[in-house]
Amino acid sequence: MAAEDARPSTAASAATSFTQVHDHNDQGLATPNCMQGEGESAIPEDKKEEILENLEDDWQHDPINPRNWSGKKKWLMVFLVSFYTFVTPLASSVMAPALPEIAVHYGITNQTLVAMTLSIFLLSFAIGPLFLAPLSEMYGRTWVLHLGNLVFLALNLGCAFSPTANSLIAFRFLSGFAGAAPIACGGGSVSDLYAERERASAMAVYTIGPLIGPVVGPIIGGYVSETIGFKYVFVIVAGLCGLASAIAIPLLQETYAPVIRLRLAKKSADPEKAAAKHPHLQQEHGSKLHILWVNISRPFILLTRSFICFILSAYMALMYGIYYLMFSTFPDLFSGVYHFGLGPTGLAYIGLGAGFLLSTFLGAQWSDAMYAWFCARNGGQGKPEYRIPALIFGSIWVPIGLFWYGWSAAARLHWIMPIIGTGIYGFGLMATFLPISLYLVDAFTYAASAIAAASVFRSMFGFVFPLFGTQMYAALGVGGGNSLLAGLAIVLGIPAPIWIFFYGEKLRARSSLSR
Repeated sequence: MAAEDARPSTAASAATSFTQVHDHNDQGLATPNCMQGEGESAIPEDKKEEILENLEDDWQHDPINPRNWSGKKKWLMVFLVSFYTFVTPLASSVMAPALPEIAVHYGITNQTLVAMTLSIFLLSFAIGPLFLAPLSEMYGRTWVLHLGNLVFLALNLGCAFSPTANSLIAFRFLSGFAGAAPIACGGGSVSDLYAERERASAMAVYTIGPLIGPVVGPIIGGYVSETIGFKYVFVIVAGLCGLASAIAIPLLQETYAPVIRLRLAKKSADPEKAAAKHPHLQQEHGSKLHILWVNISRPFILLTRSFICFILSAYMALMYGIYYLMFSTFPDLFSGVYHFGLGPTGLAYIGLGAGFLLSTFLGAQWSDAMYAWFCARNGGQGKPEYRIPALIFGSIWVPIGLFWYGWSAAARLHWIMPIIGTGIYGFGLMATFLPISLYLVDAFTYAASAIAAASVFRSMFGFVFPLFGTQMYAALGVGGGNSLLAGLAIVLGIPAPIWIFFYGEKLRARSSLSR
């Protein structure tokens, strides 16, 4: 059918516009533009009210709706997305213990350039969601995840066999862009599958990937680099990508409701009937490039026009920046002060991982219980602000862990003491990461774009912080440097959540991007 056909039931018009659906019912439902415009609807005026009444009820009870899938099937989807989300952050840090060996191999003498071989990944990791999250809301989550992972596999092989430092940096940059696909889509996938009250446990499983992956990476990287060479850490990452694709390509199904309904309408033999059943497939004016630009700009709009999104993203960014700063400084601390070998240096990251795991198991249950308690007090009605008490609790542990880590290392106490400090910090990081992610998914219409906005912010900090870490610790010492970071965490992480808890709902009511 010709693209010029203005009927909202055409596949061509639907394919270019369904991304504009506003998921105000958190189910992929909307008040369609084809029912708002003048003279453009193929649906008679006297039928519109009846169609809308039937549409919501039909979709909410439709077994094709991902919210109505069985618990087993939902958890399979979460596992597959989480596996994708685990592999790419693992690659971000897998080379951290091998930085001295990489510097010798490529003849790099500038410490900032050495740190850049690690952190350049996060620069494109920040840019990627700006493009990939909107594409997932235009064409669906699944194909973005699959293609991103396959391209990521190829680029890691490029890193493994890079002949020069410049080519290594280039491949690391490109691989970060491709590897951002799970970060861009994963939070939206969880939102697609679960309602607010059920979401915390699934989101905890998903969010552990971006946090535990960078911890497992150095453990692998340390021993692999010590035994068979740093190039093989990238080969192992490529192998994990291949395994993820082999499992996910046949099993992972689309979860984004507007895409599922679009595909159903395309298969319909009766276009008018499809338009009546799926009135969200409206005609929008403009090219696909225009629509893509509207979607790409949405994360920036969220950051610049929503103070809540900005402040929560900024706090998450600070946590992530400190996290990657630790990665770049651990080799010097544990090899220089505690005389760890290349392999054992990777084990120093276990403290962070232990904190993440403990926080995941305890934090998700506590977050769900706290959310349910506030809902019960509010007559069974949930609000995104009910995620904030868990955030306040987590933010208390972050400065405690930083003070512990910094001053125990400065005093050169037994090596277990700074590792315990990183564990406390890891507990606090995960305990803040989860409620922020849940709040963004609950509060904003475009869940993937909201997560992408936060991802951009935090990945930029993850890129920048390791570049000045050596200079900061040289000037302030490990204790003083971590005290500075702890002070920033206190200033940004405690007053703002308290304020959002009391006034966030009023602020959200003024924004057209909020639910």
